[in-house]
This record gives sequence, structure tokens and C-alpha cells, in this order.
Amino acid sequence: MTVIPPLPLVLAGPVLRRLEPQRLAIWLVGSQPLQPEFIFNGAVKVDCQVVPVGKHAFIHLLDIHFAAPLPVNVELAYDLVIEGQGIAGWAAHLLYPGQPRPNFVLRERLDQLLHGSCRKPHHPAADGLLCADRLLQACQRPEQRPAVLLMTGDQVYADDVAGPMLRAIHGLIERLGLFDEALDGAVVACSQSLYHHPASYYRRADLLPTHAGNDTLRERFFAGKRKPIFSSSNADNHLVTFAEVMAMYLLVWSPVPWRLVNLHMPAGLSHHHQARYREELPLIEAFASNLGQVARAMAHLPCLMIFDDHDITDDWNLSAQWEETAYGHPFSRRIIGNALLGYLLCQAWGNDPDGCNGLVEQCQAVPRQQDELIGELLRFQGWQFNLPTEPPLLVLDTRTRRWRSESDLGKPSGLLDWEALCELQQALLDHPSAVIVSPAPLFGVKLIEAVQKLFSWLGYPLLVDAENWMAHRGAAQVILNIFRHSRTPGHYVILSGDVHYSFVYEVLIRHRQRSPHLWQVTSSGIKNEFPRRLLDVLDRLNRWLYAPRSPLNWFTKRRQMQVTPRTPSRSKAGERLWNGAGLGQVFFDEQGRPVRVFQLSADGSEAAEFARRK
Repeated sequence: MTVIPPLPLVLAGPVLRRLEPQRLAIWLVGSQPLQPEFIFNGAVKVDCQVVPVGKHAFIHLLDIHFAAPLPVNVELAYDLVIEGQGIAGWAAHLLYPGQPRPNFVLRERLDQLLHGSCRKPHHPAADGLLCADRLLQACQRPEQRPAVLLMTGDQVYADDVAGPMLRAIHGLIERLGLFDEALDGAVVACSQSLYHHPASYYRRADLLPTHAGNDTLRERFFAGKRKPIFSSSNADNHLVTFAEVMAMYLLVWSPVPWRLVNLHMPAGLSHHHQARYREELPLIEAFASNLGQVARAMAHLPCLMIFDDHDITDDWNLSAQWEETAYGHPFSRRIIGNALLGYLLCQAWGNDPDGCNGLVEQCQAVPRQQDELIGELLRFQGWQFNLPTEPPLLVLDTRTRRWRSESDLGKPSGLLDWEALCELQQALLDHPSAVIVSPAPLFGVKLIEAVQKLFSWLGYPLLVDAENWMAHRGAAQVILNIFRHSRTPGHYVILSGDVHYSFVYEVLIRHRQRSPHLWQVTSSGIKNEFPRRLLDVLDRLNRWLYAPRSPLNWFTKRRQMQVTPRTPSRSKAGERLWNGAGLGQVFFDEQGRPVRVFQLSADGSEAAEFARRK
């Protein structure tokens, strides 16, 4: 008889989340309800919400309040004692050499940060989060540490899952007894039927239901598009159930769950899919092998996050037509809702505990009242958040508060609606500086935006992911007018990701004496890259077609803006776009200006610096 070893008490975490002078949020997942004792040199009050997501899986959300303001720019050691053992006993991989406990630093100012987006486990590039671990290990003084790690979208890829990763997900679901659910409107009746269906691996498109009129959902979604939702060459293993989403989060943030699964190839795969599985397997194994260092960094450095489309599904809310179709069918609504539920518990709460506590309390009813909770999530208007740092940090929700096209439901929506843009303007007025997170760049590559505009005009916005600030006339005009306002003459840094390459633009408004100074700083991806030859071609064409004296600039919405790109130090032929997995690192002066900008390399090679032209 095979003896199954006992589960570890802690499956993932601790992950440090929002840090303020008298508050710290921590995310932790246990195999049973735990009573973690937070050990710290000072009086604290700990509120711990425990949310069951399976028979042996419980999310612990620790909201820690300090009686006195924390000292700044010093290492603050902490511990979590569980059943008499500290972190050194139950997660020694989280400790740096010579350190008995993990620690964190509350920075006095937001004078240095790390940021990045797009972390796809099976991409062949190294994991950019290893840059954060290397940086923390090399820091000799607390004031050398980044204030925060900002993950600006696509922390997980719910719609682009490798076969071996899905195998690990299903193994973990079984080992932890993650909750089952009924699937209304689907070919399969429940989650267990999905997991064991012959089409569960690489052929999930076959399991999508039909829509009225006998059009499959993918045909209705993306007629003529090569990568339909749930079923493209990149989305053949699209996550469906809440259990699959939760297992994915555990497997991308912690090395511990990987000890509970095996990656033996599932039976019944075609020869083609067997070959694909074998190609993906070493990529997933390499990804898992470095998770101890990733988890160590996240236990020492405050992490804030905001979703982009792949956290939920590709092209999420791209147009009003997309929304009408997606939310009008119970199965696609459930798939999207499950991913959003995972986002709430694993990402959103740690950004803003006060704003999300009400929704988290309702999670106790999962899976009994899953559809009702998903309805609440889809109506929620509070995913954006601010941090009262110096300068202030404003993180935008550019996915659920969209300005829908009134002339054509198939046209791309604006990334923020009128109300959200007004809120942004009020937050910026009279501030001398601010750091703004927009998952999609506000100032992107003009040529690529022109191509997206052309395809949108032809009626195929989904074919080229036509999601940029300039794609919607109203949203583009309002966001640019915000920065033209006479009461916004400060320094504003816009941090973005999404595009799988990195660049820095300096932006001024023409013919203004007291013009605000803007910087677009884009870092992408953490573990993803743009096709190299294609990016080289686009970069060269963009420099030629949109040179400073080119008449094509007059046809852009940013013609009143003077946009000056910075050239990365490792550029070989004047390239403005840097293509390489890693993390962005930005240093700010006392006025909130980015004095040095780097793209750290995931493979450990020399960083690329976007130096200002002399």
C-alpha cells in the first residue's frame, strides 16, 4: 500500500504586499487553517482572513497594523511562527545566506522601484523576477533597496498554458482537493468531467458550447481572427475552472506545490501533441527550478500588482461587442469570472485590503454562490488603487472601466471611461509629481499603433490586439488634455508593460512655457519577448517613417507633443526598442524625475541603460 506523505503546512508565501508606515499586508496559502503568529520588534495587531479554496487549501490574508510608525530606511526583520516553527523551519528557501529571518525595508521616498509585466512560464527566456532576487542579495545597505516591485500586468497567463503546466495544475487540484464546480452551458457538466475529457489537453476549443444560431462561441467572438478565445494555438489549454486558476497561482509563485505533482505525460495525446508536450516539458521544469529564489524576493520586497488581459483572457473587454458576447453566455462568463475571482484573492486584496475586504468576505460562499459572486466582481469599480508615497503612486484599471465606442460596437473601447479619467485628473491636479501605472503604454510606437488603426478600420481590431490609448478618439483626447491642463505642470512618470519590449520616451507639450514633463517608461516582459526579427523591422521603419520632420506625425493624435526617445546603451544600430526578458529599474530624484532608467536582464547579463541624450 502506497503511503501518501503529509502535506506541508504552508504551500505558498509569505508574499509581502502593500506596505505603509503603520500597515503591512501578507498573502499566505496553507494546507489547513493556520494561526500564524507574526513576530516583530514592536506592538502589532493582526487581522487574518482565511478563505477555503479546497479541502486542503486555505488562503490566509494577513492585515498587520503597527502600533507606532515604522522606522524608514532600515532593515526590519519579521517571522511567521506556525505550530511552533518559524520561517527558517518551514521555508528555509526564503532566507538569504546568513540571515535567520526575512526582512523588509520601508523606504522614506519612492526613489527607486522595480517594474515589469508579462511572465509566461513556458517562454524560453529566463525569469525576470530573478533580477529582483539578485538585486536584493547584492544590496549592502537598506537605502539601496527598491521601494516596491510593481507587476503591471499578465502575472499569470490563464489563456496560454503549456501542457506540462496543465498536468501539474490537475495533479495539484487532486492532491489538495480544490473545489469542484458545475459548468452551466458547457459540453462537460462539471469540472471533473473537464479534467478527464479526451479534449482536456490541447483541444479545449472542442468543449466550447454553441451559441444561438449554431455559431460556436469562437466563431462569434473572432470571425476571421487567427487566435480565437480559448482555442487558438496559444490558448488550447485555456484555464476554465476556479480550481485551475488557484492551482496556477500556487505553481507560479512557490516551489512547494511542485513537490506534490508529477509531470508524466497524460494518456491519449496524439503524436503531434506528444511532441509538443515533450518540447514544453524542459521549459516548465526550468521555470519551476528557480521558484525558490523568486519566492525569496517576494518575501522581502513589497509587491503591488494590476491585471492586464492575459490574467483573465486575451483581448479582455477589447470592444463592446466582445463584452456583449462574452458575458451573454453562462460558460464564457464563468471562465472569465473564475479568473477574476483568482485575481481578487491572489492579487487585488494585497493592493488595497480596505477596498476588497467586502468581496473577500463573500468568497466564503464559493462554490455554493459562485455565479452571484462573479456578478459582483464584474460590476466592481474599485480595482484601481493609490499609494500615498512621495511622489504618490497611482495605479490605473484600464480593463474594466472602458469607454465603449458609441458609433460601432466592434471598434476598440477606450482604456478608461469618462468618469475614471475625471478621477485621474482630480488625483493629479496640483501635484508636483506622480508615478502612474498604465498597463498599456500611453505613448507607444507610432507605426505599430498605425497598423492597429488600419486593421480596426477594416473591421479586424482583434487580429492585431488593437488596444492602445490612441485607438479611441474620446479617451485619447481626454487623457492628453489632462496633461495639457494649466494645473498639471509637474513631473509625471508613466510605467507600463504589455508589449513585450522596453523603451523610454521623454514627452513635452509644444509651445507651453510651463509644460508638464512626462516620461513613458515601458518594461516588458518579465518572462516573454517580442519576435526579434519582426521588432527590428518595426523599429527601423518607425524611426524612418516617423522621424521628427516627417509629415506623418501630423496625422497622429500626439502631434502637439514633443516625444523624444532614449536609446538603450546596448543598442547596436540605434534601436530605440529593447527586446529582452527582465525587470525595469527606475531611480527618481527629489522632484520625482527619473534620473536613471535600466532594463535588468533576466539571464544575468549586463543591464541596458536608457540614458538621457547629452
